[in-house]
Amino acid sequence: MRAVVQRVGRARVTVNGEVAGEIGPGLLVLLGVGRNDTEADATYLAEKIAGLRVFEDDRGKMNLGVQQIGGSVLAVSQFTLYGDVRRGKRPSFDAAAPPERARQLYEFFVAQIRAVGLRCETGRFQEMMKVELVNDGPVTILVDSEKSC
Repeated sequence: MRAVVQRVGRARVTVNGEVAGEIGPGLLVLLGVGRNDTEADATYLAEKIAGLRVFEDDRGKMNLGVQQIGGSVLAVSQFTLYGDVRRGKRPSFDAAAPPERARQLYEFFVAQIRAVGLRCETGRFQEMMKVELVNDGPVTILVDSEKSC
């Protein structure tokens, strides 16, 4: 499972002009689910992301987590994180999980984020979405459950 995590001042996702999810300060998480991912991968990512210390403390040091600043999470399904362009210029998505399995693990990830007490907004799975954000910093972190060891 892969995630691009961005520290944001605000973010929102719209579907057909309608706001599906919106947050103020917090984390925008673009989440890709791989073919071999399990609930253990989703739990690992949720715990890692919920605990990321990427917000500045009173000394200007990145030392606080999203919960400590009263922030929220916007989780957006992003199967293109598994796009492979090593053999050409058109991405292959063979490593991405099939839609039903991806939906299950995406929803499990969101539930894990909410279980630690964080407000978590979402996009709409398998829909064309427009994502708007104000990246704060900019701070962008890549997290991959395959690289957890």
